[in-house]
Amino acid sequence: MTASGPFEMPDDQREDLVEEVAREIQVRGLTTSAVHFLHASRPYRPLGANAMLFFDPVLRSLFGGDVAGASAILADEDGIEQLIERLEELDEETAWDA
Repeated sequence: MTASGPFEMPDDQREDLVEEVAREIQVRGLTTSAVHFLHASRPYRPLGANAMLFFDPVLRSLFGGDVAGASAILADEDGIEQLIERLEELDEETAWDA
């Protein structure tokens, strides 16, 4: 397990959440937009949990009322990096399917 501040979670749990969130983003056709958004949000990551208040409306519109997984990933630096990597992998996979 890596230390990631107050939102520590086991690696296997993080991987499952990353996969779930990445698939939800992919299903909605927002893979490229999400990657750009996550890269652009890097300066705000140190704000941690406070930033979740800002992102809450976006997360609720994407995931309905169940935003716990997405919030946990976005509050975790390692989770964000894994999510970016997984979204980029999914984007490459779908690009070859076209």
